[in-house]
Amino acid sequence: MQLAIEPLNWVIVIVVLSLLFLALRKQHLSKRFLLLALADLLLIGWLPTSEVFLRALEDASPKASFTQASDQPLSGIIILGGAIEGSDIFTDRGEVSIYASAERITKAFELIRKYPQLPFIFSGFSGRLSPKGPSEADAFKQLITEQGLADRSGYYENQSRNTYENVLYLKPMMAQVGQQNIDGTPQPWLLITSASHMYRALKIFEKQDLSVIPIPVDYQTAKNLRWGTFDLEEGVQNWNKLTHEVLGLLAYWITGKI
Repeated sequence: MQLAIEPLNWVIVIVVLSLLFLALRKQHLSKRFLLLALADLLLIGWLPTSEVFLRALEDASPKASFTQASDQPLSGIIILGGAIEGSDIFTDRGEVSIYASAERITKAFELIRKYPQLPFIFSGFSGRLSPKGPSEADAFKQLITEQGLADRSGYYENQSRNTYENVLYLKPMMAQVGQQNIDGTPQPWLLITSASHMYRALKIFEKQDLSVIPIPVDYQTAKNLRWGTFDLEEGVQNWNKLTHEVLGLLAYWITGKI
């Protein structure tokens, strides 16, 4: 579905239709579709068109400060997958390849060092339909060793392939590893994921009655829109993230997961 609604993919469809009408000698229709393809490219590359919606999504989950987090008892740290390349690179090269969402990993290292007494859970197998190579959790475990943090209390969930499964498989682990307050209520967990993904993740945790404190990372937008900037590559990335989250929210709302 995401492939079908991304604006850049429509450029290909529109150009093919334009060539078809040209072959049918309907030049007026061919010209109109070429103009439509050009308008689509302008829509993608002019960054405010995607930033205005992506920024709203990133701002939907307020960022908790470390001061706020440290003022209350915590159960641990949760890191959602989606930043590590789950492919043959790890197997063939022996090196872990990280996506543009690398802040999920770097922030995890920061918090694990900042709160050495807290356990952490990394959740993720692969988001691909046909995954190859080891799971993201296995790759993160190697990164933890390389960072000299193997002595920390770490747990790894390596079955989930989407956000709902993340939460579903995390729930029993959080109950087993997490701590409780004096009144018996569970202490919250710090949750690390991309800012654009945090809103959907929080909604699923809330649906499962799980208490988490959002630590969003991997921001793609600033407070001010870049009205004079045209960047086709960055625009494609923004629209990819935006359509992915909108489809995810819609699908999870329809199926009652949020």
